Amino acid sequence: MKYSIDLTYETPREWAENAIKDMDSLLQDHADNERKVSAMALGLIAKCPDRTKWIPELIETAIEELEHFEGVYKFMEKRGVQLPQKMAEDKYMKQLIGACRSGQEERLIDRVLIASVVEMRGMERFKLISEVLEDPELKQFYKEIWTSEAKHGTMFVRLALMYWDEDTIYKRLEELNKIEGEICENLEWRSAIH
Repeated sequence: MKYSIDLTYETPREWAENAIKDMDSLLQDHADNERKVSAMALGLIAKCPDRTKWIPELIETAIEELEHFEGVYKFMEKRGVQLPQKMAEDKYMKQLIGACRSGQEERLIDRVLIASVVEMRGMERFKLISEVLEDPELKQFYKEIWTSEAKHGTMFVRLALMYWDEDTIYKRLEELNKIEGEICENLEWRSAIH
């Protein structure tokens, strides 16, 4: 059984070359994203304490994402970069969340599957960043990050399949993946992960 997805939009290498032109802003955005994903994993536990099969992996994910945040923050400290006073609006996530269905169960499925797609996009973009960076420390850091993101991308599909049937999950995953690709294709390029 395949737990990963093939993204419908392939980010060009030029995106990464453009993104690293303002590495400080990229690091700030990356730090914000790691904090949000860690909080999202804990939020799923809070909203769904009855989904006991999920809890160990969500705890592990929250910790790993917090460790990624710590890693990004260390690079920020070295460069004298502070966390922004306020997290910037994430147009990418806003559009993805806007695609969620409104029924309680359907919305939960969508949120879990969106997490998978977002992690896979993160993997793709962190990989591109690692390939264009010249700083050996940052290059190694982003290489380690993208391999971790791949694991998280497949994990969310596995979690969904613990409580819902394959047809329901893969059909909706395909729909959300297509929506995400269209969103990415139309986003302006900036020094941010999305």
